[in-house]
Amino acid sequence: MLEATRLIEEAVTETALDDFGGDSFRPGLELLVQAAVDEAELTPLGQEILGMRLRMLLANRLRIESVYRQYPAIDDEPVEGPLFIIGLPRTGTTALSQLVSLDPQIRSLRLWESSDPVPPPEKDAEDTDPRIADAARGLEAMYETFPRMRSLHYQTATGPTECQDLLGMEFRTAHFDGMAHVPSYTAWVLDCDMVPAYRYHRRVLRLLQWHCGPRLWHLKTPVHMLDLDALDAAYPDARFLWTHRDPAEVLGSVCSLIAYVRSWVSDRDDAAELGTQQVALWSEALHRAMVFRDKVGEDRFADIAFAPLNADPVTTVATAYGQLGLELSDEGARRMAAWSTQNAQGSRGVHDYALDDFAITADLVHDRFRFYTDHFGVDTDGPSPPGAT
Repeated sequence: MLEATRLIEEAVTETALDDFGGDSFRPGLELLVQAAVDEAELTPLGQEILGMRLRMLLANRLRIESVYRQYPAIDDEPVEGPLFIIGLPRTGTTALSQLVSLDPQIRSLRLWESSDPVPPPEKDAEDTDPRIADAARGLEAMYETFPRMRSLHYQTATGPTECQDLLGMEFRTAHFDGMAHVPSYTAWVLDCDMVPAYRYHRRVLRLLQWHCGPRLWHLKTPVHMLDLDALDAAYPDARFLWTHRDPAEVLGSVCSLIAYVRSWVSDRDDAAELGTQQVALWSEALHRAMVFRDKVGEDRFADIAFAPLNADPVTTVATAYGQLGLELSDEGARRMAAWSTQNAQGSRGVHDYALDDFAITADLVHDRFRFYTDHFGVDTDGPSPPGAT
């Protein structure tokens, strides 16, 4: 059975290190593990999968702190921006993240370095680091074991990834809800102090950019919307690209993805309650994000609608850049255009989903999200093509 103390001891044994840089991570870890044991109905394989994930986060934190003890000047590294992609899941955030990562002025969080950040990457070896091959093998093993993920959420070892594991090393992030049914932990996250999580998030970025710039970061995960005040405390110069799409098109896709990922660790049938839970979570996230935006003003935000992002991605990104005081170079535009041609929507399969699989309807979703769609003029009249993330 999962135990927080045992996971900590195993990470210490694995790394031969014992300094976590403080113990602010412990409340979240303990609550998450207890929720997984009490609520998730984990299978033996599920306990192994989740345990491996949590040990990885603990071991990475130990290794990061070891580097900081050797080189304390890393803490003086300036982090520029960053440029955060936010918005509901499945609104084009992944495609937008891929596009922005191709901009030469931008530093993105790549999957291989998020999974294994120590030693810090070196600029002259960032394309040949052996961890790239390790991450690629891990991805392929996942896709072979869980083949639907190729169409649900395709990634590459060198491509950009969500920065959720940077928050995860503090064990304060709602993304664990997507891995297992842990409602008591998720409720705690919604009300906890997220400042330590974003402080550690920044600590990891400083280490990763130390020998491998540039320093203008782009980062992405929808859960940022749950506490932009804490993010702002860590990154007062942050700017935001906010993607928009009809929530009725989004929520079925979100629930389908979560149900599939949770099935890896549990035989529990979450469908009947998953729709209600996700509607509540993401309507709260949007509400909080809109309150923050009203407080800090429009200058730090650019809006990107789903349809134009798919129809003309380069122009859409360039326009959004301009609103934030950035300029897309010719080389960046060329790279984005090439990627868009090679990665047409649906090229890795179509993601089929339906709202009624999760006991919700389009009318219910539209009613619950009216405060959002009316404010931003989000089109809720016509269906969007399925399968986009």
